[in-house]
Amino acid sequence: MAAPGFWDNAPKAQDVVTQMRRLTLEIKPLKELQSAADDLQVLLEFAAEDTTGASEKELIQAISALTQQVAAVELQAMLSKPEDALGAYLSVQAGEGGTDASDWAAMLLRMYQRWAEVQGFTMEMLDMSEAEEAGIRSATLAIRGSYAFGYLKGEVGVHRLIRISPFDSAGRRQTSFAAIDLVPELDDDVKIEIDWDKDVREDVFRASGAGGQKVNKTSSAIRLTYIPTNTVVQCQNERSQHKNRALARKMLTAKLFQSEQEKRDAELAAKRGEKTKIGFGGGTIRTYELNPTQRVKDHRTLTVSSNPSRVLDGDLKPFIESYLREQIGKPEGK
Repeated sequence: MAAPGFWDNAPKAQDVVTQMRRLTLEIKPLKELQSAADDLQVLLEFAAEDTTGASEKELIQAISALTQQVAAVELQAMLSKPEDALGAYLSVQAGEGGTDASDWAAMLLRMYQRWAEVQGFTMEMLDMSEAEEAGIRSATLAIRGSYAFGYLKGEVGVHRLIRISPFDSAGRRQTSFAAIDLVPELDDDVKIEIDWDKDVREDVFRASGAGGQKVNKTSSAIRLTYIPTNTVVQCQNERSQHKNRALARKMLTAKLFQSEQEKRDAELAAKRGEKTKIGFGGGTIRTYELNPTQRVKDHRTLTVSSNPSRVLDGDLKPFIESYLREQIGKPEGK
């Protein structure tokens, strides 16, 4: 990169920059582990000579911290696909259950926003359709940060909520459904062949709901439909129709890329006799029960939390880790 004329060929230079960024993400935690191991050796020598026991306590704390670092590096090592390191477009869609389902979709959206905040990721709301009484019908959120897509890819599928409905005057128990979809936010250097004139239909409309009032009242929102597969994306976040179109095109490219990846994965799985992952709107992957018991259960990994409030406030670490570990057939904690 320091060589003269490096930027003369911009596409090639960008490929190198992207490769370096991904390698840095992989190498940095390994260097930190090596440094921590070296520090541990020094503490071990001190502890052998210290008769007060203070160094031994410090050594125990250092071992605990290093164990957590190793677990984090192991987890990242499971995210081996190139797209795993990218940001993600996360979509929430209310399902069966009326107003309760719309409210549940809004709760799920907040859960992932809280998770992203804790991770230090940045977010951008690209599209939101509010429901009439409460909650949302659908929303698309861009979550940007290292390995956002890789960590969240196990969240795809239907999420079920069981609770006493706050919208039922009789106080009856209600089951609601909402679905999560996820596609990687591709780097600009990733190209997918799309005939934008022939295969893509563009609709222009006014932004709606509270989000629309914050944007403008002109027809700046963009909806794109990829006709061959009826794949639809829309964006109404920006004031500029041009910016919304650019974002929508990027989202559609990412969706088609992900669709091709899933198709290849399904073909490989079929050859091996394996089950493919549950897609958007497929079977229920997780149940959040608030009444009569308090628990959250993942039906794939059997991971259970007895604190739904904490999970709904963004504590998804146990579910994300157990899913990723199961993908490589590695017992959790080993």
